[in-house]
Amino acid sequence: MTDQTLAWPADLPRPTGKIIAVHISYASRAEQRGRRPASPSYFLKPASSLTLSGAHVERPAGTQLLGFEGEIALIIGTAARRVSLQEAWGHIGWITAADDLGLYDLRGNDKGSNVRNKGREGYTPMGPTLISATDVDPSALRLRTWKNGDLVQEDTSAGMIFPLPQLVADLSQHLTLEPGDIILTGTPAGASVAEPGDVVEVEVDVVGGPTTGRLRTIIIEGPGDFDPALGSLPSVDDAQREEAWGSRTAAGLPEQISGLSESLRAKLEEAPVAGLAQEMRRRGFNTVTIDGPRPTRSGRKMVGTARTLRFIPGREDLFRSHGGGYNAQKRIFDDVGAGEVIVIEARGEAGSGTLGDILALRAQARGAAGVVTDGGVRDHSTVAEIDLPVFCQGPHPAVLGRRHVPWDVDVTIACGGASVQPGDVIVGDDDGVIVLPPQLAEEVVDVALTKEAEDAWVAEQVTAGHPIDGLFPMNAEWRARYEAAASAADEGSETR
Repeated sequence: MTDQTLAWPADLPRPTGKIIAVHISYASRAEQRGRRPASPSYFLKPASSLTLSGAHVERPAGTQLLGFEGEIALIIGTAARRVSLQEAWGHIGWITAADDLGLYDLRGNDKGSNVRNKGREGYTPMGPTLISATDVDPSALRLRTWKNGDLVQEDTSAGMIFPLPQLVADLSQHLTLEPGDIILTGTPAGASVAEPGDVVEVEVDVVGGPTTGRLRTIIIEGPGDFDPALGSLPSVDDAQREEAWGSRTAAGLPEQISGLSESLRAKLEEAPVAGLAQEMRRRGFNTVTIDGPRPTRSGRKMVGTARTLRFIPGREDLFRSHGGGYNAQKRIFDDVGAGEVIVIEARGEAGSGTLGDILALRAQARGAAGVVTDGGVRDHSTVAEIDLPVFCQGPHPAVLGRRHVPWDVDVTIACGGASVQPGDVIVGDDDGVIVLPPQLAEEVVDVALTKEAEDAWVAEQVTAGHPIDGLFPMNAEWRARYEAAASAADEGSETR
């Protein structure tokens, strides 16, 4: 909401209708987010989101994640349509500071378009003054952002993945940029979260040259009376918290174990789930097998670290608010990383599909190590043919909304009677699926592989006609024979 004492400066062109914002555009932001775009991408903000320096901007009551992003704003001076890269900068009239505010609580269902989370009243503060683009080197602009007086962002346009003239030329290929149109050119690393009472300031300048002065925005609490009958309600999960704050540490979240070493992964690929389960039982862990899910296709091994998705029991109003759009289910399948296993809590309810062929293909394309659900799978035969290990309760033709509401991701869940946390080690084969606490995985697999070698030798003796008594398990005599055979095998391998 704009302070009623604010007046629009006479020299600041009012937008003609287009505020175009760039997604990731700085190398520092790309590194922070872990993804570097090959080309620029954009979204639109309504002109009604524009406000000026000194404005009070609302974070609705009950929400948590109002993200601020200091940005360089370009204002079109002369119309640009299909202009070249060399001509593009000549169509910029002015440069100023902007804050591309967004409410991550409303991001889920509009991710990409950002209509609701970034289009709210006052969510595009801009100013306080303009720098003429004439004779300004577009690679020499500096951007700085302060939160409550502390410098939290500092970068230059030289650190952008896509130079400022490229953004103008690219956009002009597709639409006419008209005088007064605004391009928000993206934010560097350091963007974070503001709360009621915080003051965010943004300045753009040429070092030793002209400056916009500090754009000042005061965050206040506003009403949070969202009507669930009209649309989705605000919601957050750990993935949104991490992106809003900039890191898991800044968000107060525990660090996740993002992967397995190559050596540990290789050993887990070799170790059978039955052997791992036996070693976990010896250590007092009796509830680490995920009971019920079976592989859609036999003969495939699954090894990876857990990403989790939680479904709650179906309820019509909750499905209306959380089941549509870019819901939790779609988000995790879009975000799963290489070597990760999506583990789904469906409460053992097999009377509805919890994924189908499209989501399985998306997980495969992302390099996922597999999917485990204690619910059903649609398109079961097609999913079985995809090169992705999937464990489930069996096929079911019904869509998600019959039994489930996709609710949350990357939280501790229950699947098939086992507790699963993000980062847990998941191993599956034809015998089933087991969950290994990361701190125990190396120890357990080493012992399991040693026992597997012993069992293979015992099987050879049984095949040769020896009785089981005293051999399985091995008594002292058979143990001595085994150790002698193993020692001889080791010596033989060293001389080859």
